[in-house]
Amino acid sequence: MTDHDTEDHLEDLPLDPLPLDAWHRAKGARMVPFAGYEMPIQYEGIVAEHTWTRENVGLFDVSHMGQLLLSGPGLDAAVEAVLPIDLSTLKLGQQRYSLLLDEDGGVLDDLMVSRWPDALYLVVNGATKWDDIGTLREALPDDITLNHLDDRALLALQGPKAADALARHADGKYPLSALTFMRFGLFTIAGHEVTIARAGYTGEDGFEISLPAAAAAEIADLLCGEPEVKPIGLGARDSLRLEAGLPLYGHDMSPETSPIEAGLIFGINKRRRSEGGFPGADRIIREIAEGTRRKWVGLRLDGRLPAREGAEVFAGDDHIGTVTSGGFSPTLGAPIAMAYVAAAHAAPGTAIEVEVRGKRLSATVTPTPFVPHRYFRGS
Repeated sequence: MTDHDTEDHLEDLPLDPLPLDAWHRAKGARMVPFAGYEMPIQYEGIVAEHTWTRENVGLFDVSHMGQLLLSGPGLDAAVEAVLPIDLSTLKLGQQRYSLLLDEDGGVLDDLMVSRWPDALYLVVNGATKWDDIGTLREALPDDITLNHLDDRALLALQGPKAADALARHADGKYPLSALTFMRFGLFTIAGHEVTIARAGYTGEDGFEISLPAAAAAEIADLLCGEPEVKPIGLGARDSLRLEAGLPLYGHDMSPETSPIEAGLIFGINKRRRSEGGFPGADRIIREIAEGTRRKWVGLRLDGRLPAREGAEVFAGDDHIGTVTSGGFSPTLGAPIAMAYVAAAHAAPGTAIEVEVRGKRLSATVTPTPFVPHRYFRGS
């Protein structure tokens, strides 16, 4: 979502309140600066909120994210010149992960793209949204309209009981159960028109709800009135995404990383890998063919001491990489991390060491996700 430089810069500026700012405070949230906003990091405690989401349903306020709507003549061709996405295979009601790259193939942001009638809807990271808007406006033709939907909030309802809780309130032309992972539809909740996508950032089944900001408190109250649902903060969102092996922009990827070494080749659709025609394509195509000097991997550490971002990784006396995300996994009861390491040491099962507080801790390269995803792909 943000790199340290961006966070430091944003936190020097006045913080904007989320549409639900007063709602969070009334619920007892501890608020912290993040991505230019004051955001709830926890209510009852990170581990308790993490476990509740794994077993029930968590409501996350992600209204800091940027919601953008693109429209105009020749839209698909214009967007394909900017993103490595194949829009010919993105049908109405579908969404897809993609990447905004610089001319050298570095990652400027990761984002979601959805096919709306006569438009494309993008969700971009909160701390990068203003840069993203500037990059897109500069790169897209003048007859492509970019609307920043700053009058809308975004809520994520995540957990194994999310579908049951949301179905009690979401009315549409078809039942909520018709949505499978990475599909979306138009619904109403309490008379308000909303867009619901079956997606999220926790590894659990769940939904992201785009709704009028003015209705956010009403709908949040309605959802948290269900016995399965509690509000959850940024702390548990981070521990959940770590267990799910999901990268965080500015930490696990940045302009200094390519999507190939970051393991994000799925964000570059098959046709585009051969045809190119997007920023950084030469480097991307070369790395697909030749490989990369380093790779992003999962790590399982021995003991209970977690490795945090910036911890150095070694193989014997050789420095082979750096941790990009890490922490203690409540679900596994063990420390886990993700890191870039030299390609020769990236195979699952490889024994390495991570330096934490001046000590070398034994660790093993481990496939991700650490905790299996439970996305709903249909019965």
